[in-house]
Amino acid sequence: MRLAATLVLLSVALSSCGYHVAGKGSLLPQNIRTISISAWGNATPRFPLSAKLPAAVTREFLRRTKYRVVADPNEADAVLTGSVLGYNSYPITNDPTSGRASGIQMIVQLQAKLTERGTNKVLFERTGYEVRANYEVSIDQAAFFDESGAAIERLSQEVARSLVSGILENF
Repeated sequence: MRLAATLVLLSVALSSCGYHVAGKGSLLPQNIRTISISAWGNATPRFPLSAKLPAAVTREFLRRTKYRVVADPNEADAVLTGSVLGYNSYPITNDPTSGRASGIQMIVQLQAKLTERGTNKVLFERTGYEVRANYEVSIDQAAFFDESGAAIERLSQEVARSLVSGILENF
């Protein structure tokens, strides 16, 4: 009886439950080894985000995956394209003394598509993708520092993390 209980406990302890750590694999086809990340389109009057996104997405792919990123789409197994469709910013907090905005929220609408170059099959597509980021505005005119550039840099990194995760996990 003791031997049977030990064997049952041992088999339970050594068996796998089937769970795995997210973000460590890829659901892309095995034949995809190289990815080209095209310049992003921009339908807004604000250009810095669309200019930063290809580099941010490239860094994220290189940091998290085994895929090689190439500049020429003709040399790639898959091509990632994207576009910034909308940009809005709104005050979210105000200084009670001056009434001026002290916190701003940026809301950006995007679309992205990863296509297998040889077959033109869409491997991943996200339309109407919305990303939000907040930043603070200094109330003191003498100490004013425009935080919007750093906020756009953070926003591009957030978009890259989210996009690469979505591509790898087909989410």
